[in-house]
Amino acid sequence: MDGLPPGDPLTPEALRPGLDTGWLARELVCLETTDSTMRVAAELGARGAAHGATVIAEAQSAGRGRLGRSFHSPARANLYASILLRPSGPSGLAPTLVLAAGVAVAECVAAWLRAPGRVDLKWPNDVRIDGKKTSGILVELVSDGARPAFAVLGIGVNLNVDPRTFPDEFRARATSLAAASGAPVDRVAFTQRLFGTLERVLDLHAAEGFAGIRPRFEAWFRMSGRPVRVLEPAGSTREGLVAGVDADGALRLVEPGGHELRVLAGEVTLLAEERA
Repeated sequence: MDGLPPGDPLTPEALRPGLDTGWLARELVCLETTDSTMRVAAELGARGAAHGATVIAEAQSAGRGRLGRSFHSPARANLYASILLRPSGPSGLAPTLVLAAGVAVAECVAAWLRAPGRVDLKWPNDVRIDGKKTSGILVELVSDGARPAFAVLGIGVNLNVDPRTFPDEFRARATSLAAASGAPVDRVAFTQRLFGTLERVLDLHAAEGFAGIRPRFEAWFRMSGRPVRVLEPAGSTREGLVAGVDADGALRLVEPGGHELRVLAGEVTLLAEERA
C-alpha cells in the first residue's frame, strides 16, 4: 500500500468519454474540495437541477454518514459522490432506495475484486469486503411542502486509501478496495462502471420497487440467522436474530423469547464479529 500513485483526477473530461449512462452524471460537477457533496447536490436540486445531476469531490471536510456520523474523506484517494434523484416511478423515493444503491455498489466492488464471496451488504447501507466496510450509502429526502420533491443519494467508496491511515475508531472495521485487491484502483474506470450499474439498478427500482431488485439484494445479504444488536435512533438497543428484510426494507428481528419486530432505522452490530 505504500507509495500509491495519486491516479487521474475525477473530472468531467476524464469521466464522460467512458460513461455508459443516459441520465446519471450527465450534469456533472467535480470539486477539488467541499464540506459535503450532499449539501452541494441538495442546493443544486433546490435550484432546479435535473434528475441525475451529480457532484463529486476529491476531498470533503465534513462528509456525512447515517445518523449524523462523519464520513472519513481523505483527498484524492476514494470516491465521494452525491446524486440528485427525481424519479418518475412510484417507487423511486421509497425507503428501499438505499438498499437498491447498495446492490449496485456491491456488484461493482465484487466485479473489481473478481471474488463475489468476499463481498456482502450489511443492513441498511454498508458494503463490506471480508467483513470490513468499504462503502457507505446515504439517502436524504428534500420536501416541497408535504411531499418529497427529490432525493440526494450519497455514496462513498474507499478505493485507494491505506487503512492504516484511518482514524482509530474505523481502523479495525474498515478497508479499501486497493487494500483488499493488493493493487491500486483506477478511480475513473471504477466510477464509470459504478455509475452505469447504478443507473440500471435505480431504473429497475423506480419501475418495479424493491421486488425488482430483491433477488440481487439477497445475493449479497448474508445477515439472516445471525445475532445482532441494534442501536435505535432514540438511543435504545435491541438484540436478536435477523429473520430477513421486509418488502419495505425494514429489518426483521426475532428477540429472545420469539417476539419478532421490525427495525426501520438504526446502527446494527453483528455480535459474532464484535466478540471475535
